[in-house]
Amino acid sequence: MTRSILPGVLAMATIVVASNILVQFLIFDGLLTWGAFTYPFAFLVTDLMNRIYGPGPARKVVFAGFLVGVVCSLIGSQIMLEYGPAVPLRIAIASGTAFLVAQLVDVKVFDRFRGGQWWRAPLVSSLVGSALDTALFFTIAFAGFLTFGAMADAQVSWALESVPFLMTGPVAPLWVTLGFADWLVKLAVALIALVPFRIIVGALLPRTT
Repeated sequence: MTRSILPGVLAMATIVVASNILVQFLIFDGLLTWGAFTYPFAFLVTDLMNRIYGPGPARKVVFAGFLVGVVCSLIGSQIMLEYGPAVPLRIAIASGTAFLVAQLVDVKVFDRFRGGQWWRAPLVSSLVGSALDTALFFTIAFAGFLTFGAMADAQVSWALESVPFLMTGPVAPLWVTLGFADWLVKLAVALIALVPFRIIVGALLPRTT
């Protein structure tokens, strides 16, 4: 492993592990988990690596984070709770797919906008990646029109319950509300993350910021 990307790998691994732990803790009447606030910073790590080292090293950090996520899912699948495994099969597949696809798209979009204003590449890439991540994860994990077998589907059937959208709007499946709430958090974090992005890049690449 290239020594220069080690801090990025460690940061990504920390975020992935922390998010996998914190996702177990619900807040705001179950609309969100604490993991929703840590996971979006994975895009910050990817963008920093892309800006400082380029898309190649950034992809290596993404793949390292993906492997850590797979390990977390394997461990979680062996932890049995009252309602089944801590990480059901559909959740594991959705999480890995969403992470890998969204992060790689983030790398591509960032590189496309690299030459513009300093904030444009990290903001646009994070917004696109976050939207894709949310859409993929919640659709694969919970959508009723997808099936992974009777047992796998039964473990996430609670997300199909019809409830008012964001608890106040028209009736929709619960997973739609959960996905939208998660996406709003990702948008907020994408804006907040511009501050540490600017500071870190400015400190490491003072001549190009």
